[in-house]
Amino acid sequence: MKQLKSRSQDLRSLFENNITIEYVAESLKAVPAEAEVTKVLHWMQTQDFDVVGIETGDTITGYIERSSLMQAKSGKCSDFQRVFHPKELIAISTPLIKLLPILQQTPRLFVLDCNQVSGIVTCGDLQKAPARMLLFGLVTLLEMNLLRLVRLYYPQDSWQKVLKPERLGVAQKLWRESQQRNEATDLLDYLQFCDKRELVLNQPELLEKLELKSKRFGERFLKSAEQLRNRLAHAQNLVSGSSWTELISLAEAMERLLIRCEEIE
Repeated sequence: MKQLKSRSQDLRSLFENNITIEYVAESLKAVPAEAEVTKVLHWMQTQDFDVVGIETGDTITGYIERSSLMQAKSGKCSDFQRVFHPKELIAISTPLIKLLPILQQTPRLFVLDCNQVSGIVTCGDLQKAPARMLLFGLVTLLEMNLLRLVRLYYPQDSWQKVLKPERLGVAQKLWRESQQRNEATDLLDYLQFCDKRELVLNQPELLEKLELKSKRFGERFLKSAEQLRNRLAHAQNLVSGSSWTELISLAEAMERLLIRCEEIE
């Protein structure tokens, strides 16, 4: 049991520390400060860029937004340049997990590499494979810990009396199929996410330790986590029927719950 907990913590550390912004950020396209606004606006519309950097010499010193150029009939890009605010900047080495809450407050962030702005990252970049790996990792680690808690709180197969007969039947069927292939392990290993959720939420002590407000709240929350897992597994749009704010809030809540799970001995 402790070995499983240790592996879970090691995997969480791997995801949190090794998947950084570098793997999802896009290069920030830039134009010279002296470029004509009308030409740059046409180019931005053609490329569907909302923002481009402004270059002075070889350095990106600021940026312009397409929306601010829409009414302009003439002038140079430098006339419409915005200076980078510290809150708009983020280091390229920042762990991706730390990016999520920041993106709830701003539509984009400019990426610093060696004290130079070189890239841009937005919520849309969370659709990319590294971000999906991070989110899938969080859900997987959470499910691993739910199973660990079931083993801890239901000794000697006592969980079988709690699980609904049809759900127990599904697990037994999968277990027997694995037996025929000489692959079977413990029957518990064939429980689905919904089964682990039901068993954990059936323990009042666990509800309290995991700081879940109620069984109903915990069910809604863990169902959302399971739905996210399914969208990730099937390469679907992550915010289908949802929003980036809701997705990021869910990811943060999963991380907090994961830490509380790991604290339970």
